[in-house]
Amino acid sequence: MDATKRVINKLKAGASYFACGAYLASLDQLHRTEIYNALGFERLERKNKDITRLYEECNSNWPQTFYMVLLRTMGGIDNKEAFTELARRVPYAAILREKMVPQNIEAMLIGATGLLELYQHDEYILNLKRNFEYLAAKYSIEAMEASAWKLTHIYPNNHPILRLSQITTFLVHTQNVMDRILECRTGDDVNRLFGVETLPYWLTHYTPASTSRTVAKRIGRTKSDLLAINLIAQMQFAYGSYIASESLRERALSLLENIPAEKNSIIAQWNSYGPLARSAFDSQALLQLSFEYCKHHRCEECIVGRRILRQATKKTQSEETTTL
Repeated sequence: MDATKRVINKLKAGASYFACGAYLASLDQLHRTEIYNALGFERLERKNKDITRLYEECNSNWPQTFYMVLLRTMGGIDNKEAFTELARRVPYAAILREKMVPQNIEAMLIGATGLLELYQHDEYILNLKRNFEYLAAKYSIEAMEASAWKLTHIYPNNHPILRLSQITTFLVHTQNVMDRILECRTGDDVNRLFGVETLPYWLTHYTPASTSRTVAKRIGRTKSDLLAINLIAQMQFAYGSYIASESLRERALSLLENIPAEKNSIIAQWNSYGPLARSAFDSQALLQLSFEYCKHHRCEECIVGRRILRQATKKTQSEETTTL
């Protein structure tokens, strides 16, 4: 087996535990940044294609596209597909028509989940059900099956119904939504944009008809940072690409560079080799590396793998020259 093949096999064997993290940790900041830039742009372009497909599905309507990406992002890993389907069933046009009555928006969104049947009904929930029945007939909304939602091992503040109550107040209080998201430049901007109070009922409830102590149910900083990363920056980049605005694309990059890296098991594994992810742009680059290359053992196609291979080849050639 030649030296090149041995290096490739070694890379593939270590891909499942991100063994090339040791190589990244050994690089100086300049060379690591070069790699992150390449991977970060790859990820932005891939997500741009996803948003473009949604834009086409939404009949070239950017506000509806944003609304779908908003719900998908709020769903997190566990319920992103269910939230996306909900956005299809309750169109943004219906939200706009009912904007003067927040309880109607909440009734449409929560009622269409099909989840209310799983909970006891107090007066507030009964009103939601009645409103939903009327609005479902008005806008031809068909409720989802409750089984479409993952509810086990979900923290109370991440429950789909509570998230939808937060989405309701955001949609009610935010005027010219596309303009507002495109203006965001910092994590603080995004936090202020989404930091609205829920309707009063949810101050004492995480789920329907089950009371809790009075706690404000605003979207927290961790979630707003995730919205900045996975919603705001992605929409800025996608819309900037659509209108050929380099300044808007740069704004998306700047936003990612000024938000802390995500905290998840994958980034923790990379950081076990050293502080490899400081900003959200860094962590997005490492997620691109993880999902597009390491996961599929595409080491020969990977920018990191190619550099390691090139370095090993030079070392072998140097040793052969010395031997001669």
